[in-house]
Amino acid sequence: MERPLFTPSIKPVIANLSLQAGDDDIDPSALFDQVVVDKARLTSHIRHSLQDRAQITLNELVATQPLQQGLAELVAYLQLGCEPFSTVVDEDTPEPISWQAVTLDGSELTRSARLPRVIFIR
Repeated sequence: MERPLFTPSIKPVIANLSLQAGDDDIDPSALFDQVVVDKARLTSHIRHSLQDRAQITLNELVATQPLQQGLAELVAYLQLGCEPFSTVVDEDTPEPISWQAVTLDGSELTRSARLPRVIFIR
């Protein structure tokens, strides 16, 4: 009982396109720049804030210690809410969280994210 090998029913059509050169002014070192968020610093900040109170919101944490690495640091806070700390997410109360970012020309820009209220609990 021998079976034949699989044979595709449709052959793909490959277009003959010529490659065009891209922009020469792109810095390839940007591919190797990585942002590393210090989760130990964030954990310490949450623990220090929870010493005085039973709970604290993510918005209050960011107000006392502004985000230095932008969205990457905000995502790290959310990840810490899943692992070492107990958290409650209030889906009915959206909170805007803002931070300062620097553009390529050196000017400051305010970025913001709107997410449900995240509460860290002791």
